[in-house]
Amino acid sequence: LKVGIDQAIWCPIFMTVFFTYLGLANGDAFNVIGNKIKNDLLPACQGSWKVWIFVHAINFKFIPTKYRLIYINSIQIAFNMFLSMIGSKK
Repeated sequence: LKVGIDQAIWCPIFMTVFFTYLGLANGDAFNVIGNKIKNDLLPACQGSWKVWIFVHAINFKFIPTKYRLIYINSIQIAFNMFLSMIGSKK
C-alpha cells in the first residue's frame, strides 16, 4: 500500500519538480520547461512504476533490514542515470 501511494502521488510530483529544476538550472524558459514536463512526465513515471514497485517488493520480502538501505541506494544510482537521460533529452 505504501509503495502504491508513493508511486501514484509522490512520483508525478517529484518528476515535475525534477524537470522544473533541470530546466531552471539550464536557463530554459517556462514554456520550454512546461513542454518538457508535458512530453516526458508520463514516460518518466512509467519508468519509475516499472522499477520501484518491483524493487520495493523484493526489498520488503527478501532483503534483511540491515541491507535495505544499500540495496535501495544501489538501484537509485541506476534509476538516476535513467532520469538524467530523460532530463537531458531535447
